[in-house]
Amino acid sequence: MKRQLVLEDGTVFIGKGFGSEKETIGEVIFNTGMTGYQEILSDPSYCGQIVTLTYPLIGNYGINRDDFETITPFIEGFVVKEYCEFPSNWRCEYTIDEYFKLKNIPGISGVDTRKLTRIIRQHGTLKGTICDIEENPEEIIKNLQRYELPTDQVNKVSTKTPYPSPGRGHRVVLVDYGMKHGILRELNKRNCDVVVVPHTITASEVIQLQPDGIMLSNGPGDPKDVPVTIEMIKGILGKIPLFGICLGHQLFALACGADTEKMKFGHRGSNQPVKELLLGKVAITAQNHGYTVTEDSINKDILEVTHIGLNDGTVEGLKHKIAPAFTVQYHPEASPGPEDANSLFDQFLEMIESNKKAGIK
Repeated sequence: MKRQLVLEDGTVFIGKGFGSEKETIGEVIFNTGMTGYQEILSDPSYCGQIVTLTYPLIGNYGINRDDFETITPFIEGFVVKEYCEFPSNWRCEYTIDEYFKLKNIPGISGVDTRKLTRIIRQHGTLKGTICDIEENPEEIIKNLQRYELPTDQVNKVSTKTPYPSPGRGHRVVLVDYGMKHGILRELNKRNCDVVVVPHTITASEVIQLQPDGIMLSNGPGDPKDVPVTIEMIKGILGKIPLFGICLGHQLFALACGADTEKMKFGHRGSNQPVKELLLGKVAITAQNHGYTVTEDSINKDILEVTHIGLNDGTVEGLKHKIAPAFTVQYHPEASPGPEDANSLFDQFLEMIESNKKAGIK
């Protein structure tokens, strides 16, 4: 079945539909990962987006029960050069086509993803629609240009009620802005007693849970669309050791008086080099974000830039100079991608230990 991908700049790609036959609209972005498509399609940080994969063959090992980053995917659509109809892997339970039909996600294949990626790199992310071939592109383009992208993504993906993931180690409150399960897995591996909480939690409610540490998760969209959590961070900063990842990093920066800005096309892939400034050490990291902390806005009396991206010099890590708190823009849990930065979870627990010894909880 022929379908089309129409962009707001007037570009039209004709391809073959797979998965759901519904019409969808979203922000068209690209990911450069060569593998890990199941983790990508199930990452809540892609809420509201049509994801283009630059690697040409997708679906060759199918879909399995183990590699999900959330139970319910939130992507709006999937764009690939070619998808595999007959995967070969001992863990395979669905083809990507079968899974997308099950979850009502539309896909389109046969698209020149290199051309599409060049368009996004040149012009920035664009609004787009996956729809039937019979639809009039001129009308679609007009609708796209009028369409306002949603700003409530975190509210869509965050848990509505707190829930525990028990352990016998340090108690960690994990604020869910669109948490990847990989983050929870890493804390569970270290025997943490985790309480996952909604993004609307207040500072006083966090303190009532008597945590040893607080983790701010990844999530979708503009960090300025979540002002309630910025106030929560201000309320617990200096009282509870804090570690933030991705959106959590940006929210922490806003709470400390810095600014954030939208990137032209973001960082989305599994091969982003990041330099740790203190040691001069470079890690290859997994990333997925469209916003970044504005370096010129950082108050250097309060925050220290600890990591930078080697491709473009963007801020990739921050540390508070007084409070026990640090954050990174990338994903130390990977899922998918390299695990070069996995030790950051150990650093978080070491920070909790040292603050306990110092009499600070």
